[in-house]
Amino acid sequence: MKSYKILFNLALLTVISFGCENQLEVAPISNIGADSFFNTESDIEQAVVAAYDALQDEGQYGFDYMFLMEIRADDAFVESPTNSGGAQGDIDLFQMSSDNFRIRDAWNSCFRGIQRCNIVLNRIEEVEIDQSLKSTRIGEVKFLRALTYFNLVRLWGDVPLVLEETADPFDAFNIGRSPVSVVYDQIIIDLTEAIAVLPNSNEEGRANKAAAQATLGKVHLTMGNWGDAVTVLQQVSGFSLQPNFADNFGIANENGIESIFEVQFQAGNGEGSPYPNQVAPVGSAAELLNGIGIQRGENIPTNMLYDSFEPGDLRRDISIGTLSNGVTRYASKLIDIPVADEDSDLNFIVIRYADVLLMLAEALNEQGYVADGEAFDLINQIRNRAGLASITSVELPDQISFRDAVLDERRHEFVSENQRWFDLVRTGRAVETLNASTSAFTVSDFQLLYPIPLEAIDAINDPSIFPQNPGY
Repeated sequence: MKSYKILFNLALLTVISFGCENQLEVAPISNIGADSFFNTESDIEQAVVAAYDALQDEGQYGFDYMFLMEIRADDAFVESPTNSGGAQGDIDLFQMSSDNFRIRDAWNSCFRGIQRCNIVLNRIEEVEIDQSLKSTRIGEVKFLRALTYFNLVRLWGDVPLVLEETADPFDAFNIGRSPVSVVYDQIIIDLTEAIAVLPNSNEEGRANKAAAQATLGKVHLTMGNWGDAVTVLQQVSGFSLQPNFADNFGIANENGIESIFEVQFQAGNGEGSPYPNQVAPVGSAAELLNGIGIQRGENIPTNMLYDSFEPGDLRRDISIGTLSNGVTRYASKLIDIPVADEDSDLNFIVIRYADVLLMLAEALNEQGYVADGEAFDLINQIRNRAGLASITSVELPDQISFRDAVLDERRHEFVSENQRWFDLVRTGRAVETLNASTSAFTVSDFQLLYPIPLEAIDAINDPSIFPQNPGY
């Protein structure tokens, strides 16, 4: 059972209405009778479900993150750049502007999700609930808020840090853009507090202690806090690598022994995933989707990526499919048979245990290279599972070569999992790698961040507290 895939009742939808896809509407719940709604454990449970549900939104893991975090990098492209008025193609080709609706929708969806988290956190203490359950739900929502802010700050840099219910749709932005360092401080606080109260195991689909620890480890890795990253990542337990890499993917394998946190999707009730139809190459319905729905080709792996795998790497043909024409590639991790167009049960994996092992290997190496030390053991677990031979200090004789090897393993391990763009930015390789991968465009440093949506800039209309990112 996918635990938080439940239909919201009409009362909840009325009380915490978060607006349509194209507008940031986080109206104060106190204005519409929520004070009388949030009285029982059931009320809070539904509000927590709503906080999880934000991750499924089209603006986040439901669709737009694929463009902002995966297509943006060097290993995939959109088959038809003019789709959706060119919004996806403009991101792929580094020519987007502040009025790109994909960027706007992702920004708005993140702040809607943060509003949902703040509603729970601002109100749960006043509701009579078993204390253990209350602590767990607080931990879950702090994890969700931290994850959302982690995505926000990596995509846009300085962002408004909103920790209370919003009394007006744009009150959240009137406080101005908080410095990246301040946002990261709060992310660390939320995740640390979540770790303290989350259980080792939780209901399927909900965050547990390992999810918060792994995310905190990635936060420290992103910030260059190597020692802190090592400490928290070494504490992750209760998960292991799937012996067979392929067993991580597909509807039949969801929430497995390696999957630490997945965004849950369920077809048939408005909670389905659009990915199979969105990523299938145009004209591939009969071959890939049992003839169901439209194919949009929004995530096509590059031949450069396909050719970069070592001979014998089992991950290549599991991660990248090739149509019967022998030419066209497709993102096979995101393909499964939908029940209708853009309506699939396929979850989206946010954190796998393999990520923990590779992050830990990276952090250990950054702390100090040790020939054939623990970091080698960790990276070789990933390589051996992929059918590759172990590497030693003969092949990787220093810190720089090991650093390169980790990035290479991450590239091949996490195809189509929204990791590549952040890996390139975090390691300082984005501009160099993208410019070496194509002659179609040139990437500049300012494009490592996205433009703040024009809607938000215009609403505040005060560059002293809410400036646009440079270059846009």
